[in-house]
Amino acid sequence: MSKIQSRKPVEIKISTVVAVSVILHEIELPLLSQAMDEMTGGAADYFDDEFAVIDVGAIDLSGKLVDWPALVVLLKSYRLNPVAVRNAAPELAPEIIAAGLSLDVLAPAPRTAEPDVTPPPVEPVATAAPAAVTVPAAPPAAHTLIIDTPVRAGQRVYARGADLVVTAIVNAGAELIADGSIHVYAPLRGRALAGASGNTAARIFALNMEAELVSIAGIYSTFENGFAANVFHHPVQVRLEGDKIELVPVNPN
Repeated sequence: MSKIQSRKPVEIKISTVVAVSVILHEIELPLLSQAMDEMTGGAADYFDDEFAVIDVGAIDLSGKLVDWPALVVLLKSYRLNPVAVRNAAPELAPEIIAAGLSLDVLAPAPRTAEPDVTPPPVEPVATAAPAAVTVPAAPPAAHTLIIDTPVRAGQRVYARGADLVVTAIVNAGAELIADGSIHVYAPLRGRALAGASGNTAARIFALNMEAELVSIAGIYSTFENGFAANVFHHPVQVRLEGDKIELVPVNPN
């Protein structure tokens, strides 16, 4: 008699993860290590075992030898977990895969039709037709994810392609991620990462700033040395000025 197994030993489903981008401008490991030291300021928990995608699109690797295994070890020493390489030339695929990394291939942008430079033939028109009135399409409604319950330590909330609004406390050890801006109308004690897909105009607003880490478009700031008196426990907005994180009191008066 055959038996019907009601519980599968394993299931495979489509999933998504949030990963930081490690954009290389150099491949010399000492240079990279020095830059990481300066970036993290020696904070052991600057990165919290985040998944990382190594992006080599900003560097010309032709004729250069990348020590992928050593690069992985270096990033892991800063608690980053490299999982893939983006924008790599096809000839680099074997050595990247041999280092235990995947290839992150972005789908090409849809091609737009080439403009037709040939003037259309002019045909005689017997009578003038009324001009067509084009009604512009209404812009799509902005999408916002709203969370009304406390975000506990170890909990991660991701607003994909949207702003994120939290009306309850965000505890230390919790993590908020949004492709848009983040609004917290309560104490923000965990981590908040806005503009996760690269939106440098995204901002973070907190009614009571006590965050462990904030990030805009991948640029981080931590607060091991404390906050300025005018922002700690006060309403604050976090924005990006150039390549620096800036905390500004919402009500400076």
